[in-house]
Amino acid sequence: MPNLKSSLRDIILGGQDGLVNVLGVVLGVSAATSDLKIIMVSGLAATFAESISMAAVAYTSTEASMSKYLSDLKEEEKEVETTPQEGLRDVEQVFRKWGFEGNLLREATYKITSNKDTWTKFMMTEERREQKDGFEKPLASAFIVGTSSLLGSIVPLLPYFILRTPQSSMVYSIIISALFLFILGFTKAKLTLGNPFSSGLKITAIGIASAIVGFIIGKVLGESNI
Repeated sequence: MPNLKSSLRDIILGGQDGLVNVLGVVLGVSAATSDLKIIMVSGLAATFAESISMAAVAYTSTEASMSKYLSDLKEEEKEVETTPQEGLRDVEQVFRKWGFEGNLLREATYKITSNKDTWTKFMMTEERREQKDGFEKPLASAFIVGTSSLLGSIVPLLPYFILRTPQSSMVYSIIISALFLFILGFTKAKLTLGNPFSSGLKITAIGIASAIVGFIIGKVLGESNI
């Protein structure tokens, strides 16, 4: 399975995208019609379409990132084999940026370049800023993103299944969606870096603002003669 950092990224990506997309759909349809069946069918259609789409995008983007990583790795391996002096200077340059000088610089450079695998991985990380962890398993990433998107998409639909009244359901849908988005942002900052409260508010504001666009479109078109 992907590491914790990439898994967290995929969970937040899928959950947030699925929730915001479906919330925008149900708000837009709720603004245009009071027919509960139409609202729920639209929401469910968006739920499954969004989840499958997100999983497919996660798979293809992860696979593409992996292909690029392997291509760049071959370039670094070729450089180590054909132009080792140039590669050695690249390693020294990295260590100089870190403040290494004199014997310490020579010892560190020798230590890294004495093993070709370590050497190439070092240059991939420090020169190209690429790491294999996080996109080495496209299927796992697709599963996590798709499942998170599905679960996130269900959140704004829950009130419609429970209350069965469009207007009340719309209000509660916004409330629980905002709460869910806040928890996502809060958890993200807790497990990584940043202020949890600010992160929660930021994701909530972005998500609700995006969903409100759907409501406005539904309201305008619902009152038009289209």
